This record gives sequence, structure tokens and C-alpha cells, in this order.
Amino acid sequence: MKVYPVERIRNVAVVGHGGVGKTSLVEALLYASGAIERMGRVDEGTATTDYDPEEIRRKMTINLATAPLEWKDHKLNLLDTPGYPDFFGECHAALHVADAALFVLDAVAGIQVQTEKLWRVADAARLPRFVFLNRMDRENAHFERVMEQLRERFGSHVVPLQVPVDREGGFRGVVDLVMLRAYLVEEGKLHTAEPPPETEEEVRRWREMLVEEAAEGEDALVERYLEAGELSPEEILRGLRSGVRSGRVVPVLCGAALLGAGTSALLDTLVALAPHPGEREAETESGERLAADPGGPLAALVFKTMADPYVGRLSYLRVYSGTLRADSQVYNAVKEKPERIGPLYVMRGKQQIQVPELPPGDIGAVAKLAETQTNDTLSQRDRPVRLRPIPFPKPVISMTIEAKTRQDEDRLATILPRLAEEDPTLHVEHDPEAKKTVIAGMGESHLEIVADRLRRKFNVDVQLGRPYVPYRETIRKKATAEGRYVRQTGGRGQYGVCVLELEPLPRGSGYEFVDRIVGGVIPQQFRPSVDKGVRKAMEEGILAGYPVVDVRVALVDGKTHPVDSSDIAFQIAGSLAFKKAAEQAGLVLLEPIMQVEVTAPDDVVGDVVGDLNAKRARIQGIEPRGDGTTVIRAQVPMAEMLRYASDLRAITGGRGSFEMSFSHYEEAPPHVAQKAIEEAQRQKQAEEAR
Repeated sequence: MKVYPVERIRNVAVVGHGGVGKTSLVEALLYASGAIERMGRVDEGTATTDYDPEEIRRKMTINLATAPLEWKDHKLNLLDTPGYPDFFGECHAALHVADAALFVLDAVAGIQVQTEKLWRVADAARLPRFVFLNRMDRENAHFERVMEQLRERFGSHVVPLQVPVDREGGFRGVVDLVMLRAYLVEEGKLHTAEPPPETEEEVRRWREMLVEEAAEGEDALVERYLEAGELSPEEILRGLRSGVRSGRVVPVLCGAALLGAGTSALLDTLVALAPHPGEREAETESGERLAADPGGPLAALVFKTMADPYVGRLSYLRVYSGTLRADSQVYNAVKEKPERIGPLYVMRGKQQIQVPELPPGDIGAVAKLAETQTNDTLSQRDRPVRLRPIPFPKPVISMTIEAKTRQDEDRLATILPRLAEEDPTLHVEHDPEAKKTVIAGMGESHLEIVADRLRRKFNVDVQLGRPYVPYRETIRKKATAEGRYVRQTGGRGQYGVCVLELEPLPRGSGYEFVDRIVGGVIPQQFRPSVDKGVRKAMEEGILAGYPVVDVRVALVDGKTHPVDSSDIAFQIAGSLAFKKAAEQAGLVLLEPIMQVEVTAPDDVVGDVVGDLNAKRARIQGIEPRGDGTTVIRAQVPMAEMLRYASDLRAITGGRGSFEMSFSHYEEAPPHVAQKAIEEAQRQKQAEEAR
């Protein structure tokens, strides 16, 4: 594949709801351009961009994949993305590095959940958009109904470039509204003709809207349209080109990917109307704008990292400024470390096509970078640049993960961070309290696939568990107790006696130790030992093994032995005194309360609020945003939110989203406390039985 100048490159993210045929469309475009010799199929596991074994097994896209092709002396870098919310981070990456978005819709189902979500992401990025109505050959496909949906939901600037031709209830081709020519498929062959008479009214109506939108692209075109009442095809394309680049016009095309219908027209449209990289400047973290200049300072953003047990790390990147050359030295401006660039590739699915260089605007990959991760910028040491990073969504669900065998534990600890490098929406941390590793992601399917990858790619058998709720224990009232540890074994014994006074502290205060010894009944060197023993007892918990918090402990009295007293004796005495006093002080269980912000469509706000109330939530505010969505703010116990991502998805049909952060601890209701205590006791018994 040859190297193309910036004005002949098009970077297009192919996005949309899951199951609408995005991967099939990319496959059809690759085939139409001659990039592949045979069209693969998702259901047969032969699609170019769905090559991961998990994608083949599940017949769905999981990973962002690139699919470069050449068309009429232009290079199109297509970025095929998942359509399911568990893998939404891949869409964010694709939309961040693309210069245009191609939204694929099912002509039967119309606008679906992920289409709306991704449209908002593209809006925020001010990204030019195109729409392709796929599966026009299906029964109940309805061009007019979907066009009405698009214009109602996204504005009257959404206009068709084509209208379908239906004969005897079946899709037979399209009428090009710019050239006023019909492209019909008959006996398996495509031929051009005059628009069929039955499409005359539809063609007239939609073309009038199209010409009006095109005319608004330039003042000269407005004058021309007002004078003549018409524009030439060249003038229409000129006006549309301006409108698309500004985001004012969204062209709609239609076809059937599995039949290869509409692919050539779509490629022509992307070449003619989509912006090239030189028309969209990059932005650095400091707000500086970078032009796509081959001789400018090097600036390349790594937008995806693939970890492979055999090949190593493969970094996908887009060059925004300068030229990245194979076998060169670069500088990671984020890590502030040099990197050696070996061979450069453009990736078509898993196929590696070696190239000598990547010019500004192009997308490619490099293997085995030592320090570089997703969102790092590669630049020059003498001119370091840090590009604006991809705003990946935050994880919404957590689960514990552990190796099934001891020999895999160390390997798991090494491999999980590598997977987190590959997937920025996967977070990994060790919970010292639960003594387990916790992984957080975008949904249950996301975490299940992580576990499957560990088994398949790295031969590490793991099991996922219910997320750990970090309960706490505390006291309600004052209490005093003595701790006595006296042992005589024939030789030197152990002797430590202390009296502790406990009192509750305000919530969130933690722990306070006060020395109130008078007269030296306990020597100074043993008083910290009492404190140490108390801390150990607090960590182990009393009710259910959860840490004790918000307690003031005063050491008020005690006894020593001139020979047998020791550090360990007073540690044990302190621990015993604390446990005895705490049991007298009214132990209670505290549960973590989360601050939750839910964004939901207006029509299901009542259902969302009802579900939150059933989860013991305190609703703090309900605020309509004016865009068809409402924000609900509430405080909810963490134990009720463990599966909330799935619950909210079910209630809102996948249209809702939420963010959650820790707020404070509160006393748990008796039935919740009893259940947590019983569960903790079962776990303890199970661990002791191992």
C-alpha cells in the first residue's frame, strides 16, 4: 500500500447500535475496493475485522479494528467499532482519532439506543457525520419512516443523497438525488437508468430539501439558488462539502451490505464529502493547535494497545503532525522516555501491511514499544508535544477475580495489568481488606470476556466473584473493660494487664488513642504496645470481621510485673480489653453510601426513581436537561448498586447511564446487618475448611 498525502486520506469511524451490520458493511467496502478478494461473513467467523476468537465465537464485535482501503487514488482508514455498551470505550477511541463518523442504522429497526449515545459523543467532538441505512432488502425496511425519525431526533439538516427503488416489494436499487440517475440491480448486475416513474414524487420532494441544504453552504450558492431556483450537480456537491465539514449537513445513503448494494456510492461520497485530516487541526493538552504538516513537529497519539502473549504489545496510533518513519527514534512526551520505532504497519484486521512511513493524518501500528501505552503521545525529544487524550468512560461494575490454582496466582498478578493497558475501561486494583483482586469494567459481559481471555490467551483459569462491600463496625456508647494476659510456664512468664475506656466518635473520625495513665502503673515503653494490640483487634473486627472505626480508646489503668511484662503481653492484653469493651458498647454494622447520578430518558424517569427507591435510595434532586434526558441525583447504599449497570440497562432499554462515587458510611438496617454478618461467617467457615 502506497503512502498518500494528507489531502487524499479519509479517516472514518463506523459506529452504531449492536447488530445493525457495521462489520458486514466494512467487509463489503473492502471487497468493493478490491482490498479483499472474497467477502467474509460475521456468522461464518470469516469477517476481516472480527478476527478475535471471542468475536468469532460470540458473532459480535468486541474490539476496535482498522480496515484501510484504496479508492480512486484516495486512502480510506475505516475504524470498525463494537455496538454493545460493554465495549463503549472502543467507540470513544475511534471517534477521537477519526475525522468523520459513519452511522449505520438498520432500515427496519431505525434509531436504536447506542445510535443516540454515540451521536452525542460525536456532537461533543464536533465530528462530521454520515448515515447509511443498511438492510434495505429486508422485509419491513422503511426508508421514509427512518428518515422521519432521523430528522425529528437529530434535526432537519439530516437529508438523503439517495432514495431507494422498491419493485414488487423488494429493494432493487437507489436513485442518486444529486445526479438524478437510478442505479438498479437486475439479474445480479448493476446498471444505470432514468429514475423510475413511481419514484418521481419522492425524488422531487427529497431533492428539493437537499438542494436547499446545499445552497446554504456558501453565500454565492444561496444567490445562485434564489436566482435560478436550481443548482448544478457540481454546485450541490460543493455546498454539501461545506455543510458536512461544518457539521451542519448530515447526508444519508442506503443499501444492503450483504448484497454489496450501495457500497460504491458510499465510497464515492466519503471521498467527495468527508474532510481530510488537514482540515481538522489537532489540539494539545495546553490548547495549542497543530496543523497536519509533514515537516512539522512529530505528534502521534496511541489510541489502542493490544497485548499478545506471542507478539507482545502492538500499539495503534494516528499521526497528527510530522512524519513517523520506520526504524527511527522518538520520544514519549507523557512518560518522558525515548522509544525505538521498528517496522511500521497498517493493520487490516489482523493482517499487517508493512509501510516505510506514516504521514500526517494516517493511521498505523508499531510493535514492541517498551514504555508506551494508550493515550501516550510520541513526539521529538527537542519538541515534545502532548496531545489531548481520549476521554474514556468510567467503569460501572466491579467483581473480584482470583486464580483457581496457586501456581496461577503470580501469573494473574502480572497479566491483569497488561490487559488493563490494552483496555483503558478495565481497572484493576488489589483490595487489601478483602485480600482479593478487583476488576472494574463497563458491564458483566465485559468482565466475563476478560476472564475468557485470561483462560484462552494466557492459559490462566480464573473465577469471578460477587463484588466486595467494605462494611465497617463501630460502637454506640461508652464502655470500660479490663484485658488480662497472664501466663506462667515454669520459666519467664507473660504478664500484661490494662483497662480501656471506649467511646464513639463522630462518623468519619477514624481512631484516636489517648494515654491517661497516672503514676506509672504501666511503664511508658508498654503503652504503645497496648495501642498496637487495639489496632490489630480493630482491623480484625468483632461482629463480622470488618474493621472497627470511629472510636476513641483511652488507656486508663493497668498492672505490670517487674520480670514477666513484655511488649507481646501488653499487645494481647490491649486486644482482649478492646474486644470485651466493644461488645459492651453496642456494636453496630456500618454500610458504605454512594453518591449516584443517573441520566435517563424523560419517558422512564418514574421507573428509574421507583427502582432507586426500592434500593433504599434517598433522592436528592431530579433535573430535566432539555435534551430529552433527566438527571437524577441520589444517595444509595453500595450493596444495592452492585448490579445496577444491568438493572438500569433493563429499565431504560440501554439508554440510561450513571456515575457513582463514595459518599460516607451509615448504620445499616438490622436486616441488612444480619445478612452481612451471616455471609461473613459463612465465608470464614469456608476459608477455614480449605
